[in-house]
Amino acid sequence: MKSICVYCGSNAGSKIIYSERAAALGDRIAKEGLRLIYGGGNVGLMGVVANAVLEAGGQVTGVIPQQLADWEVAHRGLTELEIVGSMHERKARMFDLADGFVTLPGGFGTMEEIFEMLTWRQLGIGNKPCAFLDVDGFYAPLIGMIDRMVEERFLHAEQRQDLWHGEDIAAMLQWMRDYQPAQASKWIDEKRRTALR
Repeated sequence: MKSICVYCGSNAGSKIIYSERAAALGDRIAKEGLRLIYGGGNVGLMGVVANAVLEAGGQVTGVIPQQLADWEVAHRGLTELEIVGSMHERKARMFDLADGFVTLPGGFGTMEEIFEMLTWRQLGIGNKPCAFLDVDGFYAPLIGMIDRMVEERFLHAEQRQDLWHGEDIAAMLQWMRDYQPAQASKWIDEKRRTALR
């Protein structure tokens, strides 16, 4: 594993602990010799994690759509900044550059990005680990909903294991290094699906 993509809020959130944990993650990424791949912004938790990597001597590649760069939210002090034409191009490029994906607290965009990566894993597109780095219980309700998806047979238990959730940065990075993707079928009721053809 050489690079980690971090999805997180373009706002800093209501609690200082969100920024503190974003900075701790950035520092650890740099000290473990990993490159940060992220959305290229200089605002919110995005700016915090990027600056922490840079301050610790690490390498950062930002990928940002032209529209957001025009809004002057692009971080101009990165190791590398790629400006792309659209959000779709941004996500595809970040997928290509990263060996794994970590989610800090964030809003709609953060959720959309990590769930697309989980969906791609479910469909066998790529074999890259996905993790929710929880901060102060922020993701506990969401993880509960994912567990209910398993209980209600919308998601394989094995595919739930494709997702790490916790607060320990070192444990998360070790899980990502040791990651073995689930081999479960997209379909839970395979016999029933065949019968409906």
